[in-house]
Amino acid sequence: MTAGPEQPATKDEPPSELPWRTAANDFSRTAVSRLTDLESGSVIVATVVLVVVVGIFHPDFFAISQLKQVAQQASFIALLAVGMSFLLAMREIDLSVGSMFGLTLIIGAVLIHGGMTPWLAAPICIAAGAGLGLVNALLVQGVKIPAIIATLGTLSLYSGLAEALANGQQIVGMPIGNSFFTILGGNELGVPTSVWVLLVVVIVLTAVLRLTPFGYRVRAIGSNPDAATFSGISIPRVRVQALVLMGALCGIAGVLGLAFYDSGDPSIGTGSELTAIAAAIIGGTALAGGTATVLGAAVGAILLGVVSSALVFFNVPLNWSAFATGAVIIIAVGLDSLLRQGRRHRRARQL
Repeated sequence: MTAGPEQPATKDEPPSELPWRTAANDFSRTAVSRLTDLESGSVIVATVVLVVVVGIFHPDFFAISQLKQVAQQASFIALLAVGMSFLLAMREIDLSVGSMFGLTLIIGAVLIHGGMTPWLAAPICIAAGAGLGLVNALLVQGVKIPAIIATLGTLSLYSGLAEALANGQQIVGMPIGNSFFTILGGNELGVPTSVWVLLVVVIVLTAVLRLTPFGYRVRAIGSNPDAATFSGISIPRVRVQALVLMGALCGIAGVLGLAFYDSGDPSIGTGSELTAIAAAIIGGTALAGGTATVLGAAVGAILLGVVSSALVFFNVPLNWSAFATGAVIIIAVGLDSLLRQGRRHRRARQL
C-alpha cells in the first residue's frame, strides 16, 4: 500500500512556535509577579521603569557618568533612609537626621581644617553622629518627650550648631590630595565609593533586621508593643539602640559627603529628613510599624534621586520641582499600597 497524501494542517492547530512564545510570556509574567511580590520589588520595578522612560525621551540620561552621578547623590539620603526604616518599623521617627548629617560633616571639616589627619577625623565623625543619636534617645527616654517632638527640637539645635561651628560660611581649604578624599570621594572599580559603602551597609543591616534578636525586637515592637513588653522585650532599650544606630548612619553619610564635596557647607542636609522618610515609605516600610525593608529604603532614595535628575532633563522650573517630587511620592506610595492589597487578595484565595 502506498502512503496517502499528507493531511493539511487544520486551521485550529496552532503554529509550532506558539507554545514557545506562550512559555516565554508565562515566564515573563511569573518573573514580574515574583519580583513585585518581594517587599522591595515594586520600588525596584518603578525605579527601572522610570529610568527607561526618562532615557527614551533623553538618551543622554543613559550615560554612565549621569547614572553614576544619580547614584552618588542618592547614596547619602539612602543611608539616612536605611536607618529611618528601623525607626518606622517600631513606630518611631527622627526628624533630625538631616541636621545630624550636616553637623557631622561640619565637625569633620573643622577637624581636618584644623590639621587633623582626615582618616582620624572620619571615625570621630561617626562617633559624633552616634552621640547625637544618643542625645535624642536621652530626650525621648529620659525626659519622656515623644520622639517626633524631641527630634523636631534637635533638628533646629543641630542645624544651628553646624552654622555656628562654620561661622555661617563654607569651610574650604581641604587637603583634597589626601587619600581620604581621592578614595572615599572617588570611584572604585568604576562605581562611586559611597555606593559601595551603601551596598555593604544594606547587606549588613538586612542581616541585622532579619537574623538578629535586635531586628526581631524592632519588628515585634512595631507589630504589637503590648505583646512585645509581655514577652520580655525592653522597648526603652531597643528605642535607644535604634536612635543611636540612626545617628551613626548620619555620621557615615557625613564622612562620605565631606569626602565628595571637598568642603564643609552648613546647609548640606537641610530638608533631607523628609526625603529620607519618603524613601523608606516608598521602599515598603509601613508607617503602622512591624515591617521594614532595608533594600527598599535604599532603592526608594535612588528613585527620588532619579526623579530629581529627570526634572532637570525635562526643564521643569525650579518652582515646580517640589510639587513634582511630592506628586511622585504620592503616586509611588499609592501604587505600592495597591500592589500590597493585590498580594493579600492572592494569598487569601490560595488559602
